[in-house]
Amino acid sequence: MEKIKELYKKYEEIIVYLIVGVLTTIVSWLACFGAKFFLDSNDSLQNFIINTIGWVVGVCFAYPLNRAWVFKSKNKHILKEFGGFAASRLSTWILDVVIMWFFVNVVSFESFLIKLLAKFHFVITEIDTQDKLYYWFVKIFISAVLVTIANYIFSKFLVFGKKKKAEKENTAKDEKEDTAKSEDETEKQK
Repeated sequence: MEKIKELYKKYEEIIVYLIVGVLTTIVSWLACFGAKFFLDSNDSLQNFIINTIGWVVGVCFAYPLNRAWVFKSKNKHILKEFGGFAASRLSTWILDVVIMWFFVNVVSFESFLIKLLAKFHFVITEIDTQDKLYYWFVKIFISAVLVTIANYIFSKFLVFGKKKKAEKENTAKDEKEDTAKSEDETEKQK
């Protein structure tokens, strides 16, 4: 049990990030799923709108959780930090849109996926169901993996990483000032 606690402590940030990431992904996909009731993912523009809706909902959901639980930010400039978070997510939103557009609207290997599923005796003959299955296959196994990795890197090093470094520097500066004051007081007492 002690070994598990030790491993958790060592990898806590990544573990919590993955949990928050799964929750964010579910919320984002639910938004995409809802948007797909009104829009057609086979149309490039509507596919773009579906993914944008999912992105906006995901960013709004993910920021407070990443701030509080994953990176434990103490930054007092919340709006500025959120702006940086949203800006970093903008690049992964573009990545998501390009991946979805490329694999769903340009080079479909949908027939490959259908043939692969048929080998496992999972046959889908309805075209609409095939399209939906393929869309979610690309969303889950290609886009989500790449976007999750990129989001962690951007959050760790660009959004919340600078703040942690600044907080450490401020703490070190405060400690130096406290030490200097203590030394001054000690000299005054002599």
